[in-house]
Amino acid sequence: MAKKKYYAVAVGHNPGIYDNWYGEDGAEVQVRGFPKARFKGFPTLKEAEDFLKNASKIKPHSQIKPKPSGKDTKRSKSIRKSPSKSDGIIIYTDGGCINNPGPGGYGVVIINGNQRKELSGGFRLTTNNRMELTACIEALRHFKRSSKVTLHSDSKYVVDGIIKGWAKRWRSNGWMRTKSEPAINPDLWEQLLDLCEMHNVEFVWVKGHAGNPENERCDRLANQAAVKTGISIDEVYENR
Repeated sequence: MAKKKYYAVAVGHNPGIYDNWYGEDGAEVQVRGFPKARFKGFPTLKEAEDFLKNASKIKPHSQIKPKPSGKDTKRSKSIRKSPSKSDGIIIYTDGGCINNPGPGGYGVVIINGNQRKELSGGFRLTTNNRMELTACIEALRHFKRSSKVTLHSDSKYVVDGIIKGWAKRWRSNGWMRTKSEPAINPDLWEQLLDLCEMHNVEFVWVKGHAGNPENERCDRLANQAAVKTGISIDEVYENR
C-alpha cells in the first residue's frame, strides 16, 4: 500500500485536505470527537480532492457542523475547535493472527479529549475473531468508570454480534447459536457484553485497509504484537 501523504476530511470540525495526520496541524484533531466523521488518507493530492468532491453528496444539514467564522477554512491547517467532554471517548480496535489459527495480536487506539493512548498485546495461538473481540474488551476495560464511548471496528463479526443482538440472544440461550450448535468464543462475548452494560457504547463498523489512519495504526499494533517473543497464552482457546 502506498504511503499516505494527504488526508481529506469531508466531515469533521474543519473539512479540507491536510498534509499530516498527527499534530496540531494534522487531520486527526479535525475528526477527533466529531460524530460520524468522514475522512481518508491518499498518496496523491488529486485523489484527496476527488474524495472531497464526491463527498458533496453527504447531506450537510444532518452530518456537517457549521464552519467557524474568521479565516478561510478550505485548506487551513490550524485548529478551529477542540472536542469537549460531551463528545465522549473515541476508540479504534483491530485484531488478527497469522495463518488463523496461529500467533495473534490486537491493537487499540483511544482518543479521550486531548489525550491519546495505544494498547496492544499478543498470544502464541489464537484466532482472528478472538483477537477482534479481545481488542474491544481491552479497550473498554481500560476505563474503570462508566463512560460514553464510540468504538470503531473493522470486524463485522464483532459489530453485528452486538448491534444485531446476536450475542445477547446466544447468552440468553445458554450460549447456543441454535438448538444443536454452540456459540463460538462465549468466554469473550460474555466479557464484552458485561463491559457494554457498564459503559454507554456505540459500535461503528469501518472498512479495513481502506485508508483510515487509526484503523491502520491498530492493524500495525496488532501485527507487531503477534510476532513478539514471549507473548501470552490464550488458555481458553488452547485448552478447549
